[in-house]
Order: sequence, then structure tokens, then C-alpha cells
Amino acid sequence: MKKISFYLFFCLLPYLSWSQEFTDLATQIQSSFRGLDSYKNQAIWVSGSNGQVGRYLLSSKTWQWTQVKGYEKFDFRDIVAFSAKEAVVVSAGSPAVILRTTDAGKNWKEVYRNEDPAIFLDDMEFTGKHGYILGDPIGGQFQLLESKNKGKTWKDVTDEIPLIAEEGEAAFAASGSSMQMLNDWLYIGTGGKVASLMKRNLKQNRLDVQDAPIWSGESGTGIFSIAFLNQRVGVVVGGNYMDDKNNSNNILLTKNGGLSWEKPITPVFGYRSCVKYIDENTLIATGTSGTDLSLDGGMNWKKISDASFNVIEVSKDGQIYLAGSNGNVVKVDLIP
Repeated sequence: MKKISFYLFFCLLPYLSWSQEFTDLATQIQSSFRGLDSYKNQAIWVSGSNGQVGRYLLSSKTWQWTQVKGYEKFDFRDIVAFSAKEAVVVSAGSPAVILRTTDAGKNWKEVYRNEDPAIFLDDMEFTGKHGYILGDPIGGQFQLLESKNKGKTWKDVTDEIPLIAEEGEAAFAASGSSMQMLNDWLYIGTGGKVASLMKRNLKQNRLDVQDAPIWSGESGTGIFSIAFLNQRVGVVVGGNYMDDKNNSNNILLTKNGGLSWEKPITPVFGYRSCVKYIDENTLIATGTSGTDLSLDGGMNWKKISDASFNVIEVSKDGQIYLAGSNGNVVKVDLIP
């Protein structure tokens, strides 16, 4: 028992000198937020249900809220900011739409629409001007849209870059973080009846699929979010959003791009819809049952809040923001 106690003490020792400060930036907005992005040290963008989009200017600490006219019933599950005035949002459900603004949200242009009853777009990811949007499978294939001009136009590349789904396999639009672009690769985490890490080489006709032994087997289980430092080192989180305090198998780590997985010594404390690296050793994960922090590359986690959130944004200068279903946006400061 003494050996175990000392081992746990040294595992948790890094956390004993750290504290966290949560600062409310927005509360009780009539929207469930799942889209969150930042642009340099200038602006934070957030999007969600009821057609709501918000822009927070860091210099003046003021919000500009827009319920996009004509889209009041749409759920904007993901947002990408290209500047303090230029952003793209994507909706979940049918019809699927993509909107774009160049004037800080005063006006929006519809740049894509799909009225297929089966369409459901999950995630949007950009590197520079180049980006993709992932959608749930139709006819056994994940849907994939591509833009090469910051979202001004979109092309359906589902047949050019086939992502074959197993029966009952899907992606999740819980936080816009189930897909990541890594150099010439797309990394995608899936769930449902099976959970996999799909890796598609964008320059070669190559698809690698690794099983992920995370909680899966039901429609609401699997990988909800992925975060990779590079093509080998990464983490996936998820679980069962219907049983969000159960942490029996909600997180996996890999050091070889998903060829093998390991569980943390101390896992996250429930279902988690989003995970992000702050630096190579520091990670943060959040979900409807709380937020967790790791200071050792994901091997040990400490719960730092019981509040419900859906999505995390870590800005390029290391600032941390969370947004959730209660119309809430907060800034998190980690204090050594």
C-alpha cells in the first residue's frame, strides 16, 4: 500500500502546484454552442443552435451576436475564422448549408446547400486556404467536401477520396474535432457500432484504418474528438454521451499513429466531446460532465471543473476557451 501511495503521489505531484481560473465571457445565450475558433489575439468566434453566431473582440472585450436571418432554425456545429471579420460556418442536419461572412457577421452568403434527407455534416478543418468538411456515411461512404479558397466554393470529393464506412459506423458533430489535417493526411475518428481511426493520404490512393478499442457498439458511443501532435503521437476521447459520468473506457493514447493504443494511468472523468493539446505535455479535455487537465502527455488526468461544456479552442498564443450547451463561453487560465 505504501508503494502504491507513493506512486500515486508522484503521479499527481505536478498538479499540486497548479490552479485554474475560469472567467465567464458569455452566459445564458439562447444557443447550444459547438463551434469555437479564434483568430490570433484579435477575436473569438462561436456558433451553435438557433442560427446563432457570436464574435468577441479581445481588445474591447465586447460581443457581437447575430441570429443569421433566414437560418434561425439551423444548428451551426462548426466554425472556422480566417480573420477578425472573415469566417465560415457549417450546419448539421438536412438541409446542410455552409455560410460565409467577410464583414464580421453582419451579412452572410450561402456558399453550399444539400437537401438530401440523409446528409449530416459533422466537422470542418482548414490548413491555410485548404479545407475539408466531413459528413456521415451515405451509401456506405463518409461524405467529404473540399475547398481550396477559404470556403468560398466547395466541391464534393466523396468519390475521389473514398472513405468506406462499416455498417453502423458514423462520425460525431459534438465539437468539430473528429477530423484533423496533418501534412498530406486526413485523420478521422469514428464511432457508433465500431470505432476507428481512419487515415487518408491526400496525395496517394491510400486509406489506413486502425481499430480503436474505445467504448463503442451503440449509436452514441465511440470517438468524439481527436488531437495529434504529429502523425504518430496523439489522443482520442469519447465514450457514451448518454452515460456521461461513466469513465470506464473514454480515452486512448497512441505513439505510432494508431497501430497500437494504451489507456492512461488516470483517465478522464467521464464522456468527453473534445480534447486539445496546449503543448506537448499539457492537454485539456471537456464534456457535459466536466473538464480535465493532464500535465504529463495524457497519462494522468485531474478534473478541474464539473461544469458542462462541448468544445475547446486553444489559440496560437496558448489561450484556452470553452463553450457549451447552456449558451456559455469561458476563458481558462492555468496558473503554475
